[in-house]
Amino acid sequence: MILFPAIDIRNGKCVRLIQGDYNQEKIYNDSPADAAQQWEQHGAEFLHIVDLDGAKGSATANIETIRKIALATTIPVQVGGGIRSMEKIRTYLSAGVDRVIIGTAAINDQAFLEQAVNNYGDKIAVSIDARNGYVAIDGWTETSDIKATDLVSKLETIDVSTIIYTDILKDGMLKGPNFHELETINKLTSINVIASGGVSSKADVSRLKAMNLYGAIIGKALYDGTLSFQTLREET
Repeated sequence: MILFPAIDIRNGKCVRLIQGDYNQEKIYNDSPADAAQQWEQHGAEFLHIVDLDGAKGSATANIETIRKIALATTIPVQVGGGIRSMEKIRTYLSAGVDRVIIGTAAINDQAFLEQAVNNYGDKIAVSIDARNGYVAIDGWTETSDIKATDLVSKLETIDVSTIIYTDILKDGMLKGPNFHELETINKLTSINVIASGGVSSKADVSRLKAMNLYGAIIGKALYDGTLSFQTLREET
């Protein structure tokens, strides 16, 4: 199982939000590129980046910051947040990003998602951000009437290779992931599933690994020192 340190970017800085609330922000590093280098030095083999400004609609506010991360590290990088056009996908890939994550547009514009998958294959992933089992959109500000499990089934038919599943109510709370929902989704599909939200202990990581997930994203617990990435890498 791949462990993905999370780097959430807002206004060019590495931050964390609680349950996606833009009014509950904590800045952890003024330089996301420095944070990326630190995670690589600690043994990370893949980085997960969220452009929080992009998720709220600012098209390219953090593109240079993300380009610096790609240049500063030798490990692959995946990026999500407000990716709703082929132009933005091309911009990220040309900036050195290895995988682009589509979120809201996967719900609102299936034709765009299908075109992206057809053009770029496994360089495209889909983020499923759920609240009480239903998919949230627009930077987690709205909840749709689409069940996460129904969306997964649809994504399977258009050959999406990777999904990132986040339980919003678990995100940033350090109380563990939604294991039940993750297990349900992982058994439902052959798509690679990456768990996100709430991972806060070695036991959480071990349980996710035992579920045979493709990966797990860890954020707040690493930045607050609750978990040591090096220790996790050694034990998993």
